[in-house]
Amino acid sequence: MIDIHCHILPKIDDGSASLEESLAMAEIAIEDGISAIVATPHIKGEVHSPQFLQQQVDDFNDILKKRGYPLQVLTGADVSAMLPPQVLARYTINGGNYFLLEFPHSHLPRNASELVFQILLSGLRPIITHPERNPSIIRDPELLFSLVDAGCLVQVTAGSLIGDFGADSRDCAAYLLRMGQVHFLASDAHSATHRLPVLSKGKMAAAVIIGDEAANKLVTSNPAAIIAGRDLSD
Repeated sequence: MIDIHCHILPKIDDGSASLEESLAMAEIAIEDGISAIVATPHIKGEVHSPQFLQQQVDDFNDILKKRGYPLQVLTGADVSAMLPPQVLARYTINGGNYFLLEFPHSHLPRNASELVFQILLSGLRPIITHPERNPSIIRDPELLFSLVDAGCLVQVTAGSLIGDFGADSRDCAAYLLRMGQVHFLASDAHSATHRLPVLSKGKMAAAVIIGDEAANKLVTSNPAAIIAGRDLSD
C-alpha cells in the first residue's frame, strides 16, 4: 500500500516530534503493509522551502536504508488553499503536478470554486484532503461534487471510516465513497501513539461499502499513479 498523506518527518510541524518517533511511525507503517509514504508537512503560515523538505526526506531515507527498513519516503506537502498557485506549484507530490490541498478545518470557503479554478488553470491537479472532516461538507456533502467535477481529486482519512474522528465524519466518508467521490485513502498520521500511519483498517471498512477491488485501488494503483505523475485512468 501507498500512503500519500503522512506527517512523518521529524520536528517540522505538528506531526512527529523526534527522529525516534518518525522511526516508530515507519515501523508501524511497514507492519501495516505500507511500502511507500509521501511526507506531507503543513505548508501554511511557516513556508519551508522545497529544498529544505527534499533534504529532510533524503536524510530520512538514508536512515531507513541503513536500518534495512523496506519503506520509501517521497516528497510532498499538505498545502493551505489560501496560498497562491505559484506557491502551491512548489510543493507537489514527487515533483509531479499533483498536490494535497487543505481547506480550513472550520469551513469550506465561499470562493472554493474560484480557488480551484485558478489552481487548475495553472496546470496543477489538487487532491482535496479529508473533506469528510470539514463541517461545511459534513452538512452538505454535495458541495464537494462540483469541485470533483471541475477536476479535483479527493483523499479521505482512513481513520474516518472506522470512527476515529466521530460519527459525523464516518458517515460523511461512507457517503462520499458510495457516491464515487473518493480517489484515495491516506493516514494523515501525526504520531506513533495516536493518528497512526495505518491504512488496512480503513481499507477494510471501505471494502464493505464499495467492494474489495475498488477499496484496494484507493491505497495501491491510484496513489501509485499519482507518484508516477499519471492519470488515474492510465
